[in-house]
Amino acid sequence: MSEFEDKIAIVTGGAGGLGKTFVNAFAGEGATVVIADIDLEHAQEAASSIREAGGQALAVHVDTADTDSMAAMAAEVERELGGVDILVNNAGWRPWPAGSHYKFTDRELDSIDEWATVIRVNALGPLFCSRAVRPLMARRGGGAVVNMSSIAAYTQDLGAYGVSKMAQRGVTAQLATELAPDGIRVNALAPTSMTQRGDPELYKPLLERQLIKRFGTPADLIGPLLFFCSERSAFITGETLLVDGGLLSRR
Repeated sequence: MSEFEDKIAIVTGGAGGLGKTFVNAFAGEGATVVIADIDLEHAQEAASSIREAGGQALAVHVDTADTDSMAAMAAEVERELGGVDILVNNAGWRPWPAGSHYKFTDRELDSIDEWATVIRVNALGPLFCSRAVRPLMARRGGGAVVNMSSIAAYTQDLGAYGVSKMAQRGVTAQLATELAPDGIRVNALAPTSMTQRGDPELYKPLLERQLIKRFGTPADLIGPLLFFCSERSAFITGETLLVDGGLLSRR
């Protein structure tokens, strides 16, 4: 029996991309998954697919730039499922296509509105979403929060997106401190760019610097994600784990 079979896991941005990979991973482990997405129609389709395969899933709408929307999501989960054990803050936004920054685009062209939206979704979204579900986790004796960071948090010249992910590292540490009294652990994953998120040609400079000479895939994140959400990491909180093939290795 998997330790996730009695767990309820929320994944924001769970209707597609990496989020859908995470949703399917939790469902495969027997967890009840909440697919929280700004695109409710696609979230409902993903939830239906899981239920048709014998799993348990609930689709809910959430806009992680809107605190009222996050509170409404938490209230719906509580009403429908009674609580939550795991939150994956996966939803994110950038004003330009994935991988385009490797063309050395001058990110000073990011507008003030783009900066405000990126910071609000990528840094403040995980903060306020975690606070919204805190009471639901606390009543179940604690839980685990995983934020989706990026190697952009450790590199230069990535404009608003990179700054937002740097800020998210601080948010992860803050939440770990803030939520610890309720037995809630908070960690983050910082992957390299995944090949399904843009033109593989743009990622070749990364591959040349990696110690592991292949492109990363969404599946490479499943093991670290489940680890952070399981009792195997019961003594770890406030950490951001690089999942980058050794790209940023401190040799």
